[in-house]
Amino acid sequence: MNFDFPTFLVAASALTGGIWLFDAVFLAPKRRKLAAADGGVPESEEVSPKEPLLVEYSRSFFPVIFIVLILRSFLAEPFRIPSGSMMPTLLVGDFILVNKFSYGIRLPVLNKKIIELGDPQRGDPVVFRYPKQPNVDYIKRVIGVPGDTVYYQNKTVYINGNAMAKTSLGSYTGSGTGARFTGAIKAMENLDGIEHTILVHPRAPDLPMGCQVLMAGPVIIPEGHYFVMGDNRDNSNDSRCWGLVPDENLVGKAFGIWMNWDSELETFPPIAWERIGKAID
Repeated sequence: MNFDFPTFLVAASALTGGIWLFDAVFLAPKRRKLAAADGGVPESEEVSPKEPLLVEYSRSFFPVIFIVLILRSFLAEPFRIPSGSMMPTLLVGDFILVNKFSYGIRLPVLNKKIIELGDPQRGDPVVFRYPKQPNVDYIKRVIGVPGDTVYYQNKTVYINGNAMAKTSLGSYTGSGTGARFTGAIKAMENLDGIEHTILVHPRAPDLPMGCQVLMAGPVIIPEGHYFVMGDNRDNSNDSRCWGLVPDENLVGKAFGIWMNWDSELETFPPIAWERIGKAID
């Protein structure tokens, strides 16, 4: 079961802020008046009786929770990469940061866009809510945007009838959890000027194992939808298997790695230090 952190932050902000506000408006003045009367202090003098513990905690926690809510909802949100579908760009154990305003400002929990700021472009690494299970977040690369015709055959992406060039970089050597992908071909793919690395297995079928055959021919991308694929082309559950990503499912654009922790690395601690602070292409 996935913990709904955005809903928790909104609820916690509303609860702590509501308690603090209700006390400040209705209860605190009565406490001050009673304290002044009991102590024989003139009403013109300020009296600060002790707050109830619940109010004290609410007043302390509300600003912290609210700031986290604002930062996480509108600026940047951290995610952890649980699978190898975006190798070699992202490795298992990478902790990434996602720009939440790249594709517009959305209300937390409701996910309703209130300010238009931009749209995904080909080559963008995007985080989105998996259309078949919206409480699960996925990260893939945008391959097709509205109006494009996309086709994938013989390890090559075709956009609007044009094959996207790729240059072999030799055999890939993985480490840690990614060691099982050692021997795959690493290549540089060019999506109309946007370059990024991919992994392909020449002997594997074009559709990953267990993938439903939804891409039997060219796919025309309608307005408000995007075609996405993992960089680890033969080990990615993506648009080839379950279809397109609607605009309302977008979370943001991944832009950097702030931590890496892979328990299968043969180091202690199991951290790939060279990945920390690395930008995501």
